[in-house]
Amino acid sequence: MELLNQIKEQARKLNRTIVLPEGEEIRTLKATDIILKEGIAKIVLLGDPGKIADEAKKCGANIEGAEMINPKTSGKRDAYADLMVEIRKKKGLTKEEALEMLNDPLTYGPMMIKAGDADGEIAGAINATGDVLRPAFQFVKTMPGVSVVSGAFMMFLKDKSFGHDGVLVFADCAVMPDPDAQQLAEIAVTTAKTAKAIVGMEPKVAMLSFSTKGSAKHDLVDKVAQATKLAQSMAPELKIDGEMQLDAALVKEVGELKAPGSEVAGQANVLVFPGLEAGNIGYKLVQRLAGAEAVGPVLQGMAAPINDLSRGCSVSDIVNMVAITANQAQ
Repeated sequence: MELLNQIKEQARKLNRTIVLPEGEEIRTLKATDIILKEGIAKIVLLGDPGKIADEAKKCGANIEGAEMINPKTSGKRDAYADLMVEIRKKKGLTKEEALEMLNDPLTYGPMMIKAGDADGEIAGAINATGDVLRPAFQFVKTMPGVSVVSGAFMMFLKDKSFGHDGVLVFADCAVMPDPDAQQLAEIAVTTAKTAKAIVGMEPKVAMLSFSTKGSAKHDLVDKVAQATKLAQSMAPELKIDGEMQLDAALVKEVGELKAPGSEVAGQANVLVFPGLEAGNIGYKLVQRLAGAEAVGPVLQGMAAPINDLSRGCSVSDIVNMVAITANQAQ
């Protein structure tokens, strides 16, 4: 896809360092070969360097140029442990506990980012989402002014008349089951920033509901309406509008009829769903029934980009997510 090629090209210009904690895993090694060959990012592989080299040889992956670090013997363990103790001092974390935690690549990776030794992380090919995200929440934390992490999908549609030349960004489709109005507003703002950083689009954010501008009365509608006002006050420079139904958000004629004068209605390219249930169902409907390609979830709201892979991910999925993570690290 043309946009993915653009994302990769932008990643090449940024030349970010992305750490891959699952450095001994075959798909990760094959992806590293491609990433280095195409110059998408600098790569750090975590694990036993001997085993990494053996596995790379077995699968025919050329990883020359990747840095290999064994978290159990790294010379930076002491400094990282001190940083961990400082971050978690209110929780009573001891240095001995921190050193033990650093044996796990899923903790060592976020600490590299926190210390400024890497720009982003991709993991999850062989680890559960909770195990990937827990150290990120503990040590990298969320960005200033944001309390919630959410997951966005980039939806590549066959019909180019929708969104940004056929590209829509959906959120939250992965993390928050039932966000309140404040959390939903934060999701809207961070998704707009994701769309701009990764896709390069000028975001037009529709806050979705089963009501458009008060056409229905319900507590669920009130939540979205309140979230819209909060998001607009948080980021007045962004085009955010709601509450609105999906057809009002995407179809010009319907938008003009139901929300006349809106800068978003009928031309939205970012769709913010009122809850995870709707978001997860929505992206899968578009993926399966409209034949759209869904890329993600891209985690947003973290102070630095740390993204979770599906355990069923392909080599190309890892390559694409590394390119996306590099763009997030702008």
